[in-house]
Amino acid sequence: MLAPYNDEYFMKKALEEAKTAYEKGEIPVGVVVVINDRIIARGHNLTETLNDVTAHAEMQAITAAADFLGGKYLQNCTMYITLEPCQMCAGALYWSQISKIVFGAKDPQRGYRKFGVQLHPKTEVESGILEKECGALLKRFFIEKRNLN
Repeated sequence: MLAPYNDEYFMKKALEEAKTAYEKGEIPVGVVVVINDRIIARGHNLTETLNDVTAHAEMQAITAAADFLGGKYLQNCTMYITLEPCQMCAGALYWSQISKIVFGAKDPQRGYRKFGVQLHPKTEVESGILEKECGALLKRFFIEKRNLN
């Protein structure tokens, strides 16, 4: 039996955030930030809602987590993201000194790894957690978007 709090558990919470974004007509990316098995921040894409290209899920969650912690560094925190971060978000995560990033679906076209962006040397990265579920929501969103246009 799995422990109640594991990578899949927290990625499912990030997927809930992605579904919220989907319902708002936003690209369905969701995030949770965890410290000591406790979710301290949540976020989902709000670029359309806020008319702001920087309003990615990760940026929302970095701000909320820093506010919760009372400081700008996210040391000892893990961010669960449904999609590989873009280069902008990877840069912000670098500066936040987050301890660990776990993402679901890879983004070979716009993900940070394609552009050679480096994360903080102490940041651990894990990928592929609930990859199929994360990818399926994104695919469904873009298929529906194409059919509307």
